[in-house]
Amino acid sequence: MKMNELGRSGIMISDLCLGTMTYGTQTDRADAFAQMDMAVEAGINLFDTAEMYPVNPITAETQGDSERLVGDWFQASGKRNQVVLATKHSGMGIKHIRDRAPITASSIPTAIDGSLKRLKTDVIDLYQFHWPNRGSYMFRQNWNYDPSKQDKAETIQHMHDCLGALQNEVSRGRIRAFGLSNESAWGTAQWLRASEEGHGPRVASIQ
Repeated sequence: MKMNELGRSGIMISDLCLGTMTYGTQTDRADAFAQMDMAVEAGINLFDTAEMYPVNPITAETQGDSERLVGDWFQASGKRNQVVLATKHSGMGIKHIRDRAPITASSIPTAIDGSLKRLKTDVIDLYQFHWPNRGSYMFRQNWNYDPSKQDKAETIQHMHDCLGALQNEVSRGRIRAFGLSNESAWGTAQWLRASEEGHGPRVASIQ
């Protein structure tokens, strides 16, 4: 299995990643465990999940079950140290996750608390923002999204605040790297600039 560095984080990841977004709905416990066993045996060391998973459907009753199954597998297999673990903080819009609240500097520690508990681990190797607060053209947002209506200064300040909160989590040893998921080109450029300017951890991945 070819290995690559995750951005400039020093973390080495396999060329292939195991996605877990159906664990707990379409993929039951036995199949999920079998997939994780097979992935590690094949040399895959990157597992990707999220606090909102599983899909589909997305429900309050199953929310977090994908992380729970990964955590149960870590506990049963004893192979947490063989996996680079990636999970995600949901953006605004899901009623049963913080009552549709957006990502904020204050929501980050709470979301990490929940993920760590479900994953039965004390560190997340790659922590990602699932989608931007301000909307997007896709990913359960509206296709008529108009980015020209945002307050640019407010958006950039929000990024700085969140990066500061993420840096605090890096210092606490609860996350190792930060990444983006379903972000726009403009938003990605702003996160990259802010992280390079030292407002928080560098962006290690773009999904």
